[in-house]
Amino acid sequence: MQKVLSGIKVLEQGTFITGPAAGMFLADLGAEVVKIEQPGAGDPFRAFRGGLYSPHFQTYNRNKRSVTLNPKLPEDAAVFDELVKDADVYIQNFRPGAAERLGAGESRLRALNPRLVYCAISGFGQTGPAAGRPAYDTVAQAASAFLKLLVNPANPRVVGPALADAMTGFYAAYGVLGALVERGRTGRGRAVEVSMLEAMCHFNLDAFTHFFSESEVMGPFSRPSVSQSYVLECADGLWIALHMSSPEKFWQGLANAIERPRLFADPRFASREARIAHQEDLIALLGGLFRQQTRAAWCARLEAEDVPHAPMYDTREAMEDPQARHLQLQVSAPHPEGGEWHTIRSPVSFDGERALEVTAPPMLGADNAAIVDPIRQRLGQPPTVAR
Repeated sequence: MQKVLSGIKVLEQGTFITGPAAGMFLADLGAEVVKIEQPGAGDPFRAFRGGLYSPHFQTYNRNKRSVTLNPKLPEDAAVFDELVKDADVYIQNFRPGAAERLGAGESRLRALNPRLVYCAISGFGQTGPAAGRPAYDTVAQAASAFLKLLVNPANPRVVGPALADAMTGFYAAYGVLGALVERGRTGRGRAVEVSMLEAMCHFNLDAFTHFFSESEVMGPFSRPSVSQSYVLECADGLWIALHMSSPEKFWQGLANAIERPRLFADPRFASREARIAHQEDLIALLGGLFRQQTRAAWCARLEAEDVPHAPMYDTREAMEDPQARHLQLQVSAPHPEGGEWHTIRSPVSFDGERALEVTAPPMLGADNAAIVDPIRQRLGQPPTVAR
């Protein structure tokens, strides 16, 4: 498969999720991404049961190469500068000011390479009263008003995956791609900045738009109520999800599937507005019915009536679904220490070709000999293995 970013060289000096995710999104499109890590320990996300290859690290570091450099050492700083001169993109997610202390600030690197697209990811922005605060996924979700939409008031606790981290990495890659397109016209790079707060506020755009236009502060059940979304337990203890939205044909199909043809004769359910107003009553009705048959039986009935639904899978089940198998979502590559490594492929296809080729996340410093040592030789330094 032809990679659309083939020939683009990316240096990623990222840790944890936001920076590595941005690098991975570019790597998935074919960019050559070189991950620069600290000697000895590498990205803190590597640490796992005494090793350096955690599931967290594996998630965001496929399709990359790894080199180890300590930019505080003059000899390593010189190698770093040579890498920068030949790069198209540099990505970091340090706290504001840290890159400058490491000799990796935007002005210095772009002086070395005016074509460089320099991407700085932060928690709260590069300037302002909160710029220096530490930020992790939950912090950004809370500050952007997104977490309030996820927490069930009856059982308030943080739920779900690291959305803010992953989405910030996605927005960073989006900004880098825009800067690369512009550079194709102008020949000069850009400084791309994105913070977790900005990314999550934009991701939470629907809630802010409702507030700006209608002074409505949305809660965790606002969207599910309007979209008419439900999760229902079946007789076998498995769950199913429905998203009924607006078209009346879907509701008629559901009425047929549950064998309640006079469902809409009930004033509580006779219109979309009535169903929204009486959603708790409808949940109670559907809940009692769905517990009478297995999930497989309900899926067959709902599919026959063209009702928008899906089994509420766990990760073990999802890849067994015939459609997931047809789309070849699960892909694998040789593990660097033997055996097979598995992941989910990029969702983007070009000209009908799926991204089925993948390389496993690298072991720490796996590419020192191929990438760093030739530079050391040119600079008159001993090879990495001899240091």
